Amino acid sequence: MRVIVVGAGVLGTMHAWQAVERGHEVLHIEREAEARGASVRNFGQIWVSGRAGGEELATALRARELWEEIGARVPGIGFRATGSLSVVMNEAERAVAEAATRRPDAADRGYALLDAAAAREINPALRGDFLGALWCERDAAVEPRVAQRALKDALLASGRYTYLGGREVRDVTDGRAVRDDHGDVHHGDAVLLCTGAWLGGLVRELAPDLPVRRVRLQMMQTDPLGERLTTSVADADSFRYYPAYAGEALDALAAVQRQTPTAAAHKMQLLMVQRADGGLTIGDTHEYETPFGFDVVEDPYTHLTGVVEKILGRPLPAVRRRWAGVYAQCTDTSRVVHRRQVRDGVWLVTGPGGRGMTCSPAIAEQTANELGW
Repeated sequence: MRVIVVGAGVLGTMHAWQAVERGHEVLHIEREAEARGASVRNFGQIWVSGRAGGEELATALRARELWEEIGARVPGIGFRATGSLSVVMNEAERAVAEAATRRPDAADRGYALLDAAAAREINPALRGDFLGALWCERDAAVEPRVAQRALKDALLASGRYTYLGGREVRDVTDGRAVRDDHGDVHHGDAVLLCTGAWLGGLVRELAPDLPVRRVRLQMMQTDPLGERLTTSVADADSFRYYPAYAGEALDALAAVQRQTPTAAAHKMQLLMVQRADGGLTIGDTHEYETPFGFDVVEDPYTHLTGVVEKILGRPLPAVRRRWAGVYAQCTDTSRVVHRRQVRDGVWLVTGPGGRGMTCSPAIAEQTANELGW
């Protein structure tokens, strides 16, 4: 079977991976020379800890297994089983972390509530003043700026994969074929549209009632820290953002402790991951109302710098990169992904939201299973 995959972000690349793994031929078409969207502008976190239970957690856990398997075969993606520490500063925040450890699925996530000394044993770089941390053993990380490139090289080595960059698909024609903006028509047995946050043009024509919205975020990256940050790190504002922490303890936290004005205005949390070069990727903000601004604003970076310095107990290395990104999220945020047949032999797969990097291998596996590959 010949599969045409449109979109070379992590979701499209994982669909190509599944097709090649199952013995099929893949033509992969990307409108840029290579992926330039959210798939390379994220933390690279394989983030199990905050996922909702049920289908979402099952998808994240399966994806975590697949990432580790792929990382063993493609070292260039930089997979590492870091785990994460969500740092708490006071008793109200600690209560939310403690409630998480009582979830029926806490053992699946690898949750443990640690005091400050135990957290520093796991991550000695955290020398600031804090009360403790929620440890999640199942979290991991990859290198987002290079992962797609490494996966593409591995796919090319299979002999069953062809990559066409700099081609925008303009139409899906009869007979499960696509026409690109060079006028070339490519024929296949199945077409998968994994176009990320590109929801206009052809996608709008095929799915005008698409229940997916776009979300914009800001992030930054520093010079090397000068020591190893052994885990991913989050702050208690992440409890407000991720569904695993919902409950009475979180309601009590919200009642007694508001976010700072900057954090509230930009719907912020701290997430922090160390890159292979020692620098720190730090974020993030959330903007839902379009049209999005075309610039990045400084207040969120100032806020995040203060939070990180309090946790590290030292000045933050110089910030060398700042950027914004946009991803696609199902408007029903309980849905892991929007997967829909939009024409005979043509499927649209989009909207995983901030779960894209985490869940993409399992989402692609589910697509392949549903399509009977």
